[in-house]
Amino acid sequence: MASDAPTAIVTTRRHQIFPVLSESEIARISRFGNVCRYGRGARLFAAGKPGPGMFVVLKGVVAISQRDGLGHVVPVVRLGPGEFSGEIAQLSGRHGLVDGYAEEEVETLLVPPGQLRALIIAEADLGERIVRALILRRVALIESGASGPVLIGQPDSPEVLRLQGFLRRNGQPHHVVDATQDGDAAALLEQYGAAVAEPIVVCPDGSVLLNPSEDALARCIGMVDTAEHDELFDVAVVGAGPAGLATAVYAASEGLHVVVLDRCAFGGQAGASARIENYLGFPTGISGQALAGRAFVQAQKFGAEMLIPQQVVALDCSRTGFNGDMFLKLADGRRLRSNTIVIASGARYRRPAVPRLSEFEGRGVWYWASALEAKTCARTEVALVGGGNSAGQAAVFLAQYAAKVFMLVRRPSLAASMSRYLIDRIDATPNIDLRFHTQLTQLHGDLAGGLVAVSWRNHRRGIEEERPIRHVFLFVGAEPETGWLEGCGVALDSHGFVLTGQATAGLAAGRLPASLESSVPGVFAVGDVRSGSVKRVGGAIGEGAAAVAQIHQYLSAPRPATTGAAIHGR
Repeated sequence: MASDAPTAIVTTRRHQIFPVLSESEIARISRFGNVCRYGRGARLFAAGKPGPGMFVVLKGVVAISQRDGLGHVVPVVRLGPGEFSGEIAQLSGRHGLVDGYAEEEVETLLVPPGQLRALIIAEADLGERIVRALILRRVALIESGASGPVLIGQPDSPEVLRLQGFLRRNGQPHHVVDATQDGDAAALLEQYGAAVAEPIVVCPDGSVLLNPSEDALARCIGMVDTAEHDELFDVAVVGAGPAGLATAVYAASEGLHVVVLDRCAFGGQAGASARIENYLGFPTGISGQALAGRAFVQAQKFGAEMLIPQQVVALDCSRTGFNGDMFLKLADGRRLRSNTIVIASGARYRRPAVPRLSEFEGRGVWYWASALEAKTCARTEVALVGGGNSAGQAAVFLAQYAAKVFMLVRRPSLAASMSRYLIDRIDATPNIDLRFHTQLTQLHGDLAGGLVAVSWRNHRRGIEEERPIRHVFLFVGAEPETGWLEGCGVALDSHGFVLTGQATAGLAAGRLPASLESSVPGVFAVGDVRSGSVKRVGGAIGEGAAAVAQIHQYLSAPRPATTGAAIHGR
């Protein structure tokens, strides 16, 4: 039977992480899998390779271990009869994070990813236990830091923080080796010609990357889907924030063929929120990353395909496909076909007109506030610019680490832009220093040393102040991510947000679109990118659910022929 799990796994939850299935439960699972036998020492699955699915052990023992790109191996658990392998990657067949070997003659029941999703849906109570175990195992792998890519460099360097942030937001286990404290790590940096503060990444398959882009890192660890995807999707969702994930969950759960794309990570702006306290059903609050992570898993459970990271560069609405479908053009040259498109690409924080701002982005200037950034500014003074809910959540979170948080707000108060509970929380936090009528004016430092000081000005009193602050967090306004829609005819308002429903009157070729439908038939918009949206997580999720009902109506309605071919309803 199983031995002790790594210390990252909470002992009291072991029965949830490694449950033992009864004979009757295994019998229920058997119709979804095939019996496979392995000899002593045979490998069932490997870190850095696509996972074949979930193995239920029928006879013998399977040893699970973590292995990083440097060859370090850490035993995790031994699975005996009635126990099953896998973590959340098995839902989609993505690259595994652990190795599995037969310690002796082994007989297993292999449930491939597609059948695993079918099992979870068909056997609800059993599926709940399995999904809980898969999620908790991924959490334990992240906490243990003994699997996934190894980042070698200076832990507080901008490039290491950039890569760490990308991996954390995507829920990918990894660990950092400090090259200033480890002679072997320093020798590797020298061997690969890394410059000062430039990291290398060792992937689980042993390949080495020198200061890679997020896309290159994602490819190295198997995050990126490279299949051609010639099939026709019912729904293609661009953006994996709360609105996009909600659309995916509801559409996929109702049997529609769904694909979700996002250029960076799931969660959107909400994913960077340290704690959301006014979302229904979570009286003690929940982090944006945790909420988004649950939705991400839920969408995969229902069969939605996730292409993250993957950038959409254009939408082709010419409907020249065989069924009059539309095309998404991707940055890697691929094209995806879909009957409907959901614009859920959200909005990004605006870059204020401050000289040298781009110089210090990632080198002291941040557009999010996660535990990673909070750790780097512990016991120091920081500046935060903005007066909305996201700014308030970030200020309260950072105040737990920083000696003082200077909150710069252009307006005379927070009342018009922030929820009351956050205003009260800020007032009750002694190390948050609110500066109204104040704007950031200058950034001081250089590329080598990063940000060393900032200046701000109280425009009411005409007083400018400079302080030795090395970290600035910007949560200023929002600009819609709609550049990829150019040339498609989707009507936008004067600020670039997507017009929907009655707001498109006179722009939709003699038709009145549904309330969440754009001026282009079959193209819907939800969440922050939509003109008139409430810019709240709850509102975004509600719009995602509502859009699915309108998508069903669109797909079932007869449609006239267009250029290329007739468009057929489902």
